[in-house]
Amino acid sequence: MRYSKHSIALAIVSLSTWASTTVLAQELPTTGSIQTRLGKIELENGYPAGATAERVFDDIDYQRACQAYLWALPLMAMQQWQSEHLTKFGAGKCDYVDYLTFQDKLGLLTANATTPYIMAFPNLKETGPLVLEVPAGATAGGCTDFWQRPITDSGQTGPDKGAGGKYLILGPDDPDMKPEGYYVFRSPTVNIWSAHRALDPDPAKARALIDGLKIYPYSQRQNPSPTRHVSPNGRKWSGVQPRGLAFWEGLSKIINEEPVHERDRMIMGMLQPLGIEKGKPFEPTDRQKKILIDAAQTGEVMARTIAYEKRFAGAKVWPDKHWDISLFLKETNQEAEHHTQIDERTSWFYEAVGVSVGMMGRTVGFGQLYLESTKDSQGNWFNGSNTYHLRVPKDAPVAQFWSVTVYDNETRCFVDTGVQPDRSSRNDIVKNPDGSVDLYFGPAAPSGKPESNWIKTLPGKGWFAYFRLYGPTQAYFDRSWVLPDIEMAK
Repeated sequence: MRYSKHSIALAIVSLSTWASTTVLAQELPTTGSIQTRLGKIELENGYPAGATAERVFDDIDYQRACQAYLWALPLMAMQQWQSEHLTKFGAGKCDYVDYLTFQDKLGLLTANATTPYIMAFPNLKETGPLVLEVPAGATAGGCTDFWQRPITDSGQTGPDKGAGGKYLILGPDDPDMKPEGYYVFRSPTVNIWSAHRALDPDPAKARALIDGLKIYPYSQRQNPSPTRHVSPNGRKWSGVQPRGLAFWEGLSKIINEEPVHERDRMIMGMLQPLGIEKGKPFEPTDRQKKILIDAAQTGEVMARTIAYEKRFAGAKVWPDKHWDISLFLKETNQEAEHHTQIDERTSWFYEAVGVSVGMMGRTVGFGQLYLESTKDSQGNWFNGSNTYHLRVPKDAPVAQFWSVTVYDNETRCFVDTGVQPDRSSRNDIVKNPDGSVDLYFGPAAPSGKPESNWIKTLPGKGWFAYFRLYGPTQAYFDRSWVLPDIEMAK
């Protein structure tokens, strides 16, 4: 029988593949060593020999801690921010803190510098059922549980549709009730986040909306105390998830306050050998401390990689551009059909805080969309030492306004240059005759260009940009309007 050169080549490839598979699938030696990511592992009579067991356990716990870090990111953002409210601002858990200026927002992950934020972090075990009053007008927001899963939207994308209303939030163990005149929802966590934005461009009207937000226990509904509004007032603060051992200290604290949900039981089991267990104080051994500190550092690198180098199918807004959909969760509860969206959740909650139906950008003319770019038109990471250019085409697809904001890629907060880190269609920016806008990013204003169209960056520091669409219109959804890449200035 004759064989062609082609069939012989195929046979050789098949044999090579078989041999490779055989090598990969070989059994562990009864006595001997194998090469692994941990280096050489010794076995003796089928058992781990010498210090093998100790090394393997160290790696098991390290791997688990790295994954637990990613799992805990949304929870730890809430725990950190609640702590800052209490310790830095002297705000009670039922006080609102009003973030009005970009200086106020310097500690806030990927904040919008254009609109005011109003935030509170109540504890339903302390208050019992809680009332949130939202005034009629241009507001967006709602409340989430401490895993940042929405309990309800409020304002324009909530059930009040911008007409205002009273929201009654029940805790995990509160009895059911449906009093007339309230939108009633239940939180699966004891701690919640009440978050709102005033969208009216008139400062006086926005102030009135802020003052109209009220929060008080349902038990005091007949005569509620005035809601206290606190200002950061220049105090330095940070909403960044804590680093090092402080991350795990905070995680142990909040785990002891909250119920354990079914989806998290496996991770809770992985945390026990690391000294984190519900109902017990956090008293790690020196060995556990070292593993946890190392894992927090590696975990953050993992989170940055997942966030800034998105590998989700469909994340790109336009196939040939470097603009991604930053909030890429399929559902606000962070679940997909057969799994929890761990990487998508990691990507968003490393960069940002909060999610609501309105932020998913699903309704033409309402809500918000967040487009993110970490790379220039050539695929290189943004460098604060360079000068870049973005042309925003005319007729941006927004019913309200658009904005571009620059963030530090390490803190995920505003690039702290001492000046406004964003530009928006609400600003006094110079437009081209055709209605397009040229924006510039760099450490110094480019010569001959309007300074009103320039966003300052920090030399030697990486940064990324969000392009926000408020009230996205059909031209975005059908992709007929295209935003070019940010490119190196010529």
